[in-house]
Amino acid sequence: MSNGSDAPDGLKLGLIGDNIARSRSPMLHRLAGEQNGIAVRYDRLVPIDLGLRFEEVFDRCTQEGYRGINVTYPYKEHATRFVRVNNPLVRAIGAVNTVIFEGDTPQGHNTDYSGFMSAYNMVRGSSATGSVLMIGTGGVGRAVAFGLVGLGALELRLVDREPAKAEALADALQAAAPDMDISIWINSEKAAEGVTGLINCTPVGMVGHEGTPLPRQAMRGAEWAFDAVYTPTDTQFLKDAAAAGLSIISGWELFFYQGVHAWKHFSGLPVDEAGLRQRLLDMGETG
Repeated sequence: MSNGSDAPDGLKLGLIGDNIARSRSPMLHRLAGEQNGIAVRYDRLVPIDLGLRFEEVFDRCTQEGYRGINVTYPYKEHATRFVRVNNPLVRAIGAVNTVIFEGDTPQGHNTDYSGFMSAYNMVRGSSATGSVLMIGTGGVGRAVAFGLVGLGALELRLVDREPAKAEALADALQAAAPDMDISIWINSEKAAEGVTGLINCTPVGMVGHEGTPLPRQAMRGAEWAFDAVYTPTDTQFLKDAAAAGLSIISGWELFFYQGVHAWKHFSGLPVDEAGLRQRLLDMGETG
């Protein structure tokens, strides 16, 4: 099987996920390729639209010369079954968003973890996270939680409509960060009392899932908020947080950095981050 990296027409990449019609990932990778003089084909692959299950789409990618794929909601945890994960931290996260087709077994990576850390540092520099409430403990939530470990967070409150998922994440985090104070809450408004940071890692607020996971009045007293949703960028969650005086870290920043880090896995080539950021911003929603 060709891995696509030596193909004369450049890199063949894709994204497997639901509700990805407005994803900017194709444009990000095409622009990164343009910077390096490489043509990039980046396909949106929606299993339900193709009439296939995730594993059937994944298998098709292994057979059709894709160099790699990104994986998004709701398949990040499911994808771990089909890849080899060499990084012990990513194995602990239990979710992959970047897959490289190389050798006999696809390799899984997680750039949401590193992307969140970069996004946080871009906005808040070296400021401590303080105590954090995170709503949603699925694939991206697990990555962001381990990013919080990397940022030195000492207290994390978890809320999920499936408590078993929150408990599984708490166990994985405690093994990696024994000194972290981790608690599981049922009521997000109660859990928000007294925290410094507020995080949404649910799909609530994205196109097709309008709304917010936390009412504005529950945000008072916090210092910063992050929303993993980036379509749209200005979710109700972030608009409410801004109105309450919080510092905002948009899902666009996570999108940008996870994409930059994924590009390096896909291509091994550098990227002019400032130039790429400006091109994407200039294109706005037309990209």
